[in-house]
Amino acid sequence: MDAALTLPALVAIIAVALAFDFINGLHDAANSIATVVSTRVLPPSYAVAWAAFFNFIAFLFFGLHVAKTIGTGIVSPSVIDPYVILAALMGAIGWNLFTWWLGFPSSSSHALIGGLAGAGIAKAGFDGIVRQGFIKTSVAIIASPVSGFLLAIILMLILSWALRKATPFLVDRGFRQLQLVSAALYSLGHGGNDAQKTMGIITVLLFSQGYLDGEFHVPFWVILVSQLAMGLGTLMGGWRIVKTMGSKITDLKPFQGFCAETAGAMTLFGATALGIPVSTTHTITGAIVGVGSARRASAVRWGLAANIVWAWVFTIPAAGCVGAASYWLISLMF
Repeated sequence: MDAALTLPALVAIIAVALAFDFINGLHDAANSIATVVSTRVLPPSYAVAWAAFFNFIAFLFFGLHVAKTIGTGIVSPSVIDPYVILAALMGAIGWNLFTWWLGFPSSSSHALIGGLAGAGIAKAGFDGIVRQGFIKTSVAIIASPVSGFLLAIILMLILSWALRKATPFLVDRGFRQLQLVSAALYSLGHGGNDAQKTMGIITVLLFSQGYLDGEFHVPFWVILVSQLAMGLGTLMGGWRIVKTMGSKITDLKPFQGFCAETAGAMTLFGATALGIPVSTTHTITGAIVGVGSARRASAVRWGLAANIVWAWVFTIPAAGCVGAASYWLISLMF
C-alpha cells in the first residue's frame, strides 16, 4: 500500500510524530531529573526547567547520525510510507502511555523502534527490515545499561578513593553543586539522542513524499520543532516515573547522583556519536543500579529492578504488535 498524501494529511502525521516526541519528553523526564530531585539538589519545578533547557539546545552539540539510523537503518526506505509511519507512532505512543500509567520506566526509543519494525513487517514481511541496523539497536538494549552500570561503579570507586580524606559535609556540599553540571550533561545526552528519533521519522516521511531534494537529510526546521516538542514534554514532568527512578530503586545522595548522571551522560554521548539510538531509560537505570551496587548489593531493590527489566524485554515486541495491528487497521480503513 503506497500512499501519496495531501498537505493537510502530511501535517497531521507530522503533528502525531511531534506528539510522540512530547510524550517522550514527558515519559523520560524522570531520566533527566530523578536523581537531582531525589537528592534534593533542586525542587521539581526548577529541575524540569533545567532539564528542558538542555534538552532543547542539544542539537547545537551533536551530529544527526541517530536521525539517519531511524530514518533509513531500521526499515528499508523503500517500504516506508505515511501509513507505516502513522502505525509505528500509534504503537509507540500506545505503549508509552500504558507504561507511564503503570509508573514503569520503559524505553520510548525502543517503543518507536518496535512500532516501526512491526508496521514495516506488516507491510512487507521480514524482508522490509534492515537487519544490520535493527540488530545494532537491539544489542544496545543490553549494552547501554551495562555501560551505565560499569561506568557508574568505576566513577564511584575513583572518586571515593580520591576523596577518602574529605569530610562528609564537604563532599555533600561540593557534589550538590556538581550535580547541577551532571544533570545538565545528562539532559544534553537525552535531548541529543532521543529527539533525533522523531527527526528521523519526520524526515523519512518527507523523503517518501518527495519533499526533500537529493539525499536523505534533516531540514533545520525539523530539528527545531523536534527539540522544542521534547523540551516541552520534559517541562511537563513525569512524576510517576520520577518516584520509581529517584527513590524506589536505591537511596541516593548527591555524590551517588553525580556518578549516576555522569556515567549515563558518557554512555549517551558515545552512542549518539556512533549513531546508535539507545534507551536513555535503560542507561540511567543501569547507572543508578551501579551506584547502589558500589555501596553494597543490598542497597539495590533488586525485585523492582527485575520488574523494570521485564518491561524492557517486552517493549519492542509489544510496541511492534500494536504497530502491526495499527497498520492492518489503517489498511482496512483506507
